[in-house]
Amino acid sequence: MAKDRPDPDLDRELADLPSELRWREWMRRIEAVLFASAAPVPREDLARVVGQGVSVDLLIGDLAAELEGRAFEIAQVAGGWMFRTRPAYAPAIRAAADLGDQLVDLSAFDLAVLAAIAYHQPITRDGLRDIFGKEISRELIGRLHARELIGTGPRSPRRGAPYSFVTTEQFLVAFDLETLADLPDREQLADAGVGFA
Repeated sequence: MAKDRPDPDLDRELADLPSELRWREWMRRIEAVLFASAAPVPREDLARVVGQGVSVDLLIGDLAAELEGRAFEIAQVAGGWMFRTRPAYAPAIRAAADLGDQLVDLSAFDLAVLAAIAYHQPITRDGLRDIFGKEISRELIGRLHARELIGTGPRSPRRGAPYSFVTTEQFLVAFDLETLADLPDREQLADAGVGFA
């Protein structure tokens, strides 16, 4: 979103409005920003459209309450908020539209490699080979990269300086995580059949 770019035409304080209407206008501004954004919007960006000292969290809470019973919701993921369709409507969306690569349709091994990257990042292909006992194909890495679930991390400080891999904001969004600290325990992954060392 915008980085410290002031907009002199935006009256953030709305002092001429009664308090209830002022609050509602701030909610609508946040709603408009979230609706227009394809990525999670951080608190700092949302704070740029409301009055000084106004709680973005309270505005988000009121907006979320207003959306109860709707087909979409506000989700807090990847350090910000975004609109998303409620999971109950996923079959309807799949039936109505060809979503192609938008779906995170990964094999169990792909998920295991992605989990290894998430837990061990930054990690090189050699590091992944050590975990799985076999070479991880460039095609698999390419699939995860094409879906923007992983990105290139720092180069390894060893001979040849190979690239390492890290998870991305899209990874957090796809798996409904606020931060990497929200990753499940490894025991939970093992119970779900996703195993790695």
